[in-house]
Amino acid sequence: MTLTATVTSKGQLTLPKPLRDAFRLRAGSRVVFTLNADEAVMKPETCLVDELYGVLKRKGQKQIPVDKMNAAIRRRMAESAR
Repeated sequence: MTLTATVTSKGQLTLPKPLRDAFRLRAGSRVVFTLNADEAVMKPETCLVDELYGVLKRKGQKQIPVDKMNAAIRRRMAESAR
């Protein structure tokens, strides 16, 4: 699939919707560009779970240690692989 976008006078461009959808990019999403000899590679910026600590905290909510969250994720992944 070939997708095109036009660069504005401010150096901005709008990513085509199929590309945004494929990478789940939303307003405020960050992307990383890597320059190679004759191309630029774009990838969504990712972060570690530890960097997200506390972003979903609600008043009165019990904290769950990361090791317990990781164990729950592993269990769920094992269940969905069956």
